[in-house]
Amino acid sequence: VQLVESGGGLVQAGGSLRLSCAVSGHINNIYAIGWFRQAPGKEREFVSKIYWNGGRTDYGDSVKGRFTSSRDNAENTVYLQMDSLKPDDTAVYSCAADLSQYRVGYDYWGQGTQVTVSS
Repeated sequence: VQLVESGGGLVQAGGSLRLSCAVSGHINNIYAIGWFRQAPGKEREFVSKIYWNGGRTDYGDSVKGRFTSSRDNAENTVYLQMDSLKPDDTAVYSCAADLSQYRVGYDYWGQGTQVTVSS
């Protein structure tokens, strides 16, 4: 499975960005796609998760109500719509593929895309 993120950039606080995660390869094995972020000097943080079949979503507490994950099955792409952005949202955002519901962890990762929110 290969994942390629895009859509990052510089935005002012209160603004919006939409990240994309293009998925290719053995997509039939995918259980879920997660979004994570990591800011300099901080640990990687869970942002959201969308289940490949059914589309159910989960969100980290810091982004609930502001971020929305969705998918386009025809394009094999997962999106992360980020609204009401704050400077604390500044980080490298990565998507990852989870191939199994029976164990914890993600199996494949994208290279990440930088999101910078100015105050």
